[in-house]
Formats: sequence, C-alpha cells, structure tokens
Amino acid sequence: MRLLLDTHALLWWFAGDRRLTATARAAMDDRANEVFVSAVSAYEIAFKAARGRLRHARAVSDDVSGAVTLEEFQELALSMADAERAGRLPPPIRDPFDRFLVAQALGGDLHLVSNERMFDHYGVRRLW
Repeated sequence: MRLLLDTHALLWWFAGDRRLTATARAAMDDRANEVFVSAVSAYEIAFKAARGRLRHARAVSDDVSGAVTLEEFQELALSMADAERAGRLPPPIRDPFDRFLVAQALGGDLHLVSNERMFDHYGVRRLW
C-alpha cells in the first residue's frame, strides 16, 4: 500500500502520540508499505514552528527532511499538476496545506493517513 501522511499523523508518529490510531501506526510501521511525506508537510511544519505554534515538535521542525529520512519514509515533491488539482478542489476544504495533500493523494493513487473526515468528500482513500 502507498501511504501519504497528513502533517498531524507525521508529528504524532514522531511524538509517539496516542491520537495516532493503532491502524495508522501499524500501516506506517509495515515496511511492505511505501510511506510518503509531502514537501507541503515540511513547509507546514517549518512555517508553524517559525511562528511558535509547534514547540513540542522542535526536533522535527529543525530538520524535517532528516527526520523523514531516518524513518525511511520517502519525500514527495509537489508537482505543477498537484498544484493545479489543489486549486480546482471545490469547498468545503479551505486549508491550503490540506488542499495540496488531497490533490497529491488523488493524483498519486495514495491512501491519505489522516483523521480529517472531510477528505472523504473528495473520494480520497483515507486510512485512520
């Protein structure tokens, strides 16, 4: 299975946070699965950390790429097609980070690991 981690799923993984479900944790831990982290999540983490909103994730926010590499997750670049797809998504999703993740999941045939139920509105295969 090919997984794309929502930013909160990635941060909860690193923190060992119990809000990450056993199903999500098992899928992320299964080396048979390909686990992707979007460049959008790196931007979101750096952006929010720079504004003091992710104090608990300091180690990750200082080197997102390094943390992702240590976990043997794969980096997922944002393409022009992803950006266009995100821009064309209809409401209700407003958060630009979420729009990009949905677009990447749809375009890359990825299961989106997220607790965001509104993603279901877009036909995303969501794992939680």
